[in-house]
Amino acid sequence: MQPFTAHLPDESATAALGAALARALHPGLVIYLHGDLGAGKTALTRALIQAAGHRGTVKSPTYTLSEPYRVEVAGAPVNIIHYDLYRMASPEEFLDAGFREDFDGKNICIVEWPEKGEPVLPPPDLRVLLSVSGLGRDVELQALSQSGLLCLDHLAYPPS
Repeated sequence: MQPFTAHLPDESATAALGAALARALHPGLVIYLHGDLGAGKTALTRALIQAAGHRGTVKSPTYTLSEPYRVEVAGAPVNIIHYDLYRMASPEEFLDAGFREDFDGKNICIVEWPEKGEPVLPPPDLRVLLSVSGLGRDVELQALSQSGLLCLDHLAYPPS
């Protein structure tokens, strides 16, 4: 399958893509987010988590490294766990924190700065590449597994 690409001209387009991804989620999905500081990784994740049904603040896990959110996906309760590994000094910190156990095939794990957790981080199903482009951003979604393909198959963006 070809990667999904789009230009997101503003914050509302980023939020719309986050909402579209929320509707395409399924338990066990592992998503890696790549992009420079300010590329929109947290904004996209925040929109996804809120569209998945979380009521309340979606905090950036910059200092806590992870934030869990309990939502419903396809009518069943599931945890979305948002990781920000930017401040990790070594991949061993990921293991020492016990995060690997969260990648259990039931939780949805979204990881910012996954390169900080290599090689101990479990592989992604979906890779999201974000880059600043003018006043907006460009995005590419790459399916790297059957689970990732299923997600992209159900992605409806732009919304009709």
